Amino acid sequence: MRVLLLEDEYMLRVSITEFLEELGYEVAGFSNGEKAYDAIYETRFDLYLLDVNVPGMNGFELLRALRKEGNKTPAIFLTSMVNVNDLQEGYKSGCCDYIRKPFDLTELQLRIMHALKSHYHDGENTIDFGGGLVYDTEHFSLNHNDKAIALSKTEKEIFAVLLKHTNQIVSVEMFQDEIWGEYVDPANIRVQINNLRKKLPLDIIQNRRGLGYIIER
Repeated sequence: MRVLLLEDEYMLRVSITEFLEELGYEVAGFSNGEKAYDAIYETRFDLYLLDVNVPGMNGFELLRALRKEGNKTPAIFLTSMVNVNDLQEGYKSGCCDYIRKPFDLTELQLRIMHALKSHYHDGENTIDFGGGLVYDTEHFSLNHNDKAIALSKTEKEIFAVLLKHTNQIVSVEMFQDEIWGEYVDPANIRVQINNLRKKLPLDIIQNRRGLGYIIER
């Protein structure tokens, strides 16, 4: 899962980045709202963590602009503001949650997990594919008959992208954008997907020849 973090307090930005990376998230950190806004059009993110009072475009302005353009990626505001009017402004801008500073990083982890589950998995803790195959939405892991399936980092990301686009065909170009953020040899991507499919006890990843791959539920 790829997270965009907009936070102009250097040490807090570093602390959050290191904490989330240890949990397996990929984090891109910014201190300027306009640079963060530009980055969103170069890379796909699964979640935005946005401070409000930052140089350039502030967090409210950034999210309002994204929502106006049809971007529905979940967003959590990180702010020291305590006024109820500010809280209302945040939700009107299109956030799904709001966390006040100072906060415990474990609380941030829980808020992120909730936001991702609510947006991408309808709040489910697990997704049951039948045949003993279950996806844990809290730990982003696959289990078969209560035993973890060993997946590489890239295989986990491929599965997460497919699951995020359940019932939609995911093209090679979409994998390039959402996982690597740059051009990757399509043959290499297909090899990675085939390796993932071989590890699964059920044939839940279908190949749509010439179009891409899909998980149907």
